[in-house]
Amino acid sequence: MGPLLRKGADLVGVAIFAAMFCAFLLQVFMRYVVNRPLGWSDELSVILYVWGIFWGAAFMTTEREHVALDLVYTALPDRGKRLFAALGALIVAALFGAALPATADYVRFMARERTSVLGVRFDLVFAPFVLFLVAAVLRALLRFRRLCGRRWQDEL
Repeated sequence: MGPLLRKGADLVGVAIFAAMFCAFLLQVFMRYVVNRPLGWSDELSVILYVWGIFWGAAFMTTEREHVALDLVYTALPDRGKRLFAALGALIVAALFGAALPATADYVRFMARERTSVLGVRFDLVFAPFVLFLVAAVLRALLRFRRLCGRRWQDEL
């Protein structure tokens, strides 16, 4: 991802978090100071949380920032690490790619349901999960391609 796209993704992520935080603060103020809780701010916080998590995982978090169990991986020589990383990238691409059609179909199906307070369609609430799956497949395939290239050591 280029620096301009990364900056744009980061700005969207910051905007999602800021909106969620403001809705949360408003809810706390209304509930504990004014004694009139708001249903919509709670629902908005939950929706923005879902969006923030999947947006961040899809577009803001790099491969090296993901949590990984790498006890065996770190003990391997570079060629072994390359093989493990390439197999891992292919497995992620295959599994997430296989899950994508059914997930997208289910998210489309959820368009018939709406949230209870704001009336937001559930397909819009869960759309970032589809974006996350697409991004994860593309990132895994790009990583596999880089691991097959001449500068594969940069990918370890």
